[in-house]
Amino acid sequence: MARFTARREKPEFDHTVLDVRRVARVVAGGRRFSFRATVVVGNRRGLVGVGIGKGSDVSKAIEKAKNQAKKRLLSVPMTVRGSIDYEVEAKFSSAKVYLRPAAQGRGIIAGSAVRAICALAGIGNITAKILSRSTNKLNIARATMAALGQLKARR
Repeated sequence: MARFTARREKPEFDHTVLDVRRVARVVAGGRRFSFRATVVVGNRRGLVGVGIGKGSDVSKAIEKAKNQAKKRLLSVPMTVRGSIDYEVEAKFSSAKVYLRPAAQGRGIIAGSAVRAICALAGIGNITAKILSRSTNKLNIARATMAALGQLKARR
């Protein structure tokens, strides 16, 4: 008897969970708890997206967030050396992010959500700074996506 094993293909997109929070809503009997997950998906070749999902358990929330992130993909124009063309700055709510191109071999010099987004987008050389005092990873991720959305491709 021949045994067939299904080949597991590598998924098109990698994902990173940025944040998982327990949220509550007040109902007649007390509080109902659910989870909110913030996830970044990317193919490491220029496509990246951020999504949030809520669910009764963490795995459902992460799955919903991945699906939402795949629907909101952003194409990031990059240089041959794996960086961005020019400096950009963006603000979302209270989070403010500054992105600057870096020399070949410098790596990703960034913190928290910015590092995850740049790595999954495939940007290998970048310097970033979170200019605000915000510690909210969701707002920092959205500010980073807004900054990457400002980039225009060279013709």
